[in-house]
Amino acid sequence: HERADELAARTDLAAVILTGAGPTFCAGMDLKAVLKEPGAPLRLLQSIAELTIKLRDLPQVVIARVNGAAIGGGCGLVGVAAIALPHPDAKLGYPEVDLGVCPAVVAPWLVAAVGAARARRILLEGGTMTGHRALELGLVAEIVERERLDERTQELARSIAKAGLNALRATKHHLNDIEGERLRELVRKGAHVSADVIAGAEAQERLARLYGT
Repeated sequence: HERADELAARTDLAAVILTGAGPTFCAGMDLKAVLKEPGAPLRLLQSIAELTIKLRDLPQVVIARVNGAAIGGGCGLVGVAAIALPHPDAKLGYPEVDLGVCPAVVAPWLVAAVGAARARRILLEGGTMTGHRALELGLVAEIVERERLDERTQELARSIAKAGLNALRATKHHLNDIEGERLRELVRKGAHVSADVIAGAEAQERLARLYGT
């Protein structure tokens, strides 16, 4: 959040690269943590919701360098980015329903990325997909071999940086206006929907079995 706030104030940057530390892009919300403390699910989900909105609203073009697994909320970050580049072995997906959890925060971004019909199938099927399948569905822009991921990401960022900064900012702002505030309202509402589901017996039982608590 702090970094996103810093970047929102920058007028000298054309692109931002979003990536993971280590071999994973982002494994999503810490589901084990939400079992321990009442109120924790809503706080965490609201934080994730606001972060996705901040990333979407950045004046820079956000490039997701998907260096590994992008699961649940992590895959939501892929959908928020303007351009996503995974390597062929990266695992992506929304397995929330398999765990008794509702992917309500990421759902609006997925609909915006791939369309309502495809998003419906992806979220209701659950599970994960390969980078190639994500490309077929329109979730990512292209597949890049692992050894070329850094090179291709930097190449794309440099290409974007050749554009006019004012033109990029105006275009992004206009695209966000086209999406409308309703999308962001649904993301925020999704935090409450998901928190209510996590608090239910089904999710609590499934998560307790998964984490042995």
